[in-house]
Amino acid sequence: MKKNVFITLFAFAMISFSCSSLKNMNSKQLYGSKWELEYISGPRIAFQGLYPDRKPQISFNKDSQKVEGNNSCNGYSASYTLDGKAISFSDPISTTMMFCGQGEQVFLYTIKKVNRFNIDTEGKLNLLINDVSMMRFKKTE
Repeated sequence: MKKNVFITLFAFAMISFSCSSLKNMNSKQLYGSKWELEYISGPRIAFQGLYPDRKPQISFNKDSQKVEGNNSCNGYSASYTLDGKAISFSDPISTTMMFCGQGEQVFLYTIKKVNRFNIDTEGKLNLLINDVSMMRFKKTE
């Protein structure tokens, strides 16, 4: 009887440890890279029409808890919070104020609603609303 309890507790501990390791590994992959948007859900305009000249980028700074990048036209920065696979962003603040079409507004509107993230088996960053992928980024650096 004691042997079965020990084996059960050992198995539970191993599963818990491996799940927490996966969470940490997933969030560690966010840092030290620039991510370029390759898909965004929602708009009826084709992706290439939204971002004809420059695709939005994002990079995560672990120390300052800020994201920085461009939204296809203007630079931006925002604070973010991570908790496991949950993520939230403050309102992005543009650093320049050029008007460049609808792509910028779609990007900023969507990123404010994101509440989860994952990095898939292809190494792509997915920003989600619940379980629905809203934005997908590929590493550029």
